[in-house]
Amino acid sequence: MKAEELKRLKGVRKVTMLSAYDYQTAMILDKAGIDIILVGDSLGVVVLGYEDTKQVTMADMTRHVGAVARGAKSAHVVGDMPIASYDNVDDALRNAQTLLDVGADSVKLEGLNRSVIEALTSSGVPVMGHLGLQPQTAEKIKVKGKKVDEAERIYSEAKTLGSLGAYSMVLECVPSKLAEKVTGGVEAITLGIGAGPRCDGQVLIINDMLGMKEGLKFKHVKLYANLSQVISDAVTRYIEDVETGRFPGEEHALG
Repeated sequence: MKAEELKRLKGVRKVTMLSAYDYQTAMILDKAGIDIILVGDSLGVVVLGYEDTKQVTMADMTRHVGAVARGAKSAHVVGDMPIASYDNVDDALRNAQTLLDVGADSVKLEGLNRSVIEALTSSGVPVMGHLGLQPQTAEKIKVKGKKVDEAERIYSEAKTLGSLGAYSMVLECVPSKLAEKVTGGVEAITLGIGAGPRCDGQVLIINDMLGMKEGLKFKHVKLYANLSQVISDAVTRYIEDVETGRFPGEEHALG
């Protein structure tokens, strides 16, 4: 699905987005009918084991965007621009093209860098913005836009993002009323994460909603599975079978 097709869904139905970082997961999400697969720099935390996203590089993103793109046949693939990859127009254009070349349909970048966003959209690069909590630069994980002046700034940034040609924007950890106001005030589609129920669509990190990390709980995340326990139980059974000689059996022999 192209960026403009997604934009036309505003007011028609909710848009669905999940993160993915590998080929097989992308195939599963694609087959299930997800609208957008975000190859987020969140891979730094959930895949590479970093404390935050600040250590993710273009090499990391290029590898994982390519893997996801090979698994997604219908879903729109968004490549996250990692920190320091869009500090100026030249870097932004070059790095965005790198992600497009390996299969991304659009790129996502945090904050409001007018010259960069304008250069990207003017060059035909579909852009997804990201406002509210911005993990690449945030010192603390907290709700943004509770104060009047901060809410007004986020709303103004959203309007500017739309005027610069962004087809969509993620609203992360903002009050529900602010997300609703932004959604009604821009033509771009809004995708909430910790932003309440009134955005044009929703996004979650797939590892969170599948319960991949034992004991991890966020108020904004609905748990759809507990794969941490499922995988742990399966591995425990495998260890027992191998140690006791139940596996492999003659029925598993190839010759």
